[in-house]
Amino acid sequence: MIGEEIRKARQNKGMTQEKLAFEAGISRNYVSLLELNQKSPTVDVWLRICDALDVSAAGMIKRVQRKR
Repeated sequence: MIGEEIRKARQNKGMTQEKLAFEAGISRNYVSLLELNQKSPTVDVWLRICDALDVSAAGMIKRVQRKR
């Protein structure tokens, strides 16, 4: 669920997984695993991803909660 929101936000920004990974200081492979919901980010990584995407972490969590 979180992965879907990350992917949507990344695509809306026109970013590649590689660019997001660079901006967030994580590996491109990790971004892929997150988007596939095969991994869950730590709070620190979650905040760095949201900063890189220039989106609200709380707003993304709200969207995930609504889908549950």
